[in-house]
Amino acid sequence: MDAARKYAAEFIGTGFLLATVVGSGIMAERLAGGNVAVALLGNTIPTGAILVVLITMLGPISGAHFNPAVTFAFWLRREIAARESLIYIAVQVAGGLAGVWAAHVMFEEEVFQASTKIRAGGAQWFAEIVATFGLVFTIFMTLKANPKAVATGVGLYITAAYWFTASTSFANPAVTVARAFSDTFAGIRPIDMPWFIMAQFVGAAFAFAICRWLLTGGEEISEAG
Repeated sequence: MDAARKYAAEFIGTGFLLATVVGSGIMAERLAGGNVAVALLGNTIPTGAILVVLITMLGPISGAHFNPAVTFAFWLRREIAARESLIYIAVQVAGGLAGVWAAHVMFEEEVFQASTKIRAGGAQWFAEIVATFGLVFTIFMTLKANPKAVATGVGLYITAAYWFTASTSFANPAVTVARAFSDTFAGIRPIDMPWFIMAQFVGAAFAFAICRWLLTGGEEISEAG
């Protein structure tokens, strides 16, 4: 039963995250009058805010990963078993898709879509390495410094990373998969998706290595974010 609650929390949390990312993107684009900067700001603030809420609520149940790259990083630390990590990733992807479809229904969009938004090239892929490195680095280092601040730290980091990364900081393979099925402001072409995902796992692995070096001999990290 404890495992089922963890998986449900990951499904629900990732679902609400994607409903927010895609839903706020649709709303922002409709209200921005063609101003892409305003639309991006309207997409950024809700995403950072919902992360604070979701991590605060669901962290005590599942660790509030909502992100296969984060789960992968904690697996590298041997803080989650391989089988459990694979189930986490599966429910994160499923939850993300459910969140996208919920957003489409709410905004009277066609439910099942494939994105045509181009997000490709070396700069985009490098941006995803940087974005995911920064996210995992924020989680691990904040857990060491002040575990109660993880939700705020992650929310603020993603809010900033939307603007300082060329890719607008997907930093999450489940988010990437789900956004490939939304031909809206937040979308990404399915053909571009694998490169983003590979970059995200590279960034997570790099962050794990750097944090292990920085925190050697220190207090063990024991909770995801």
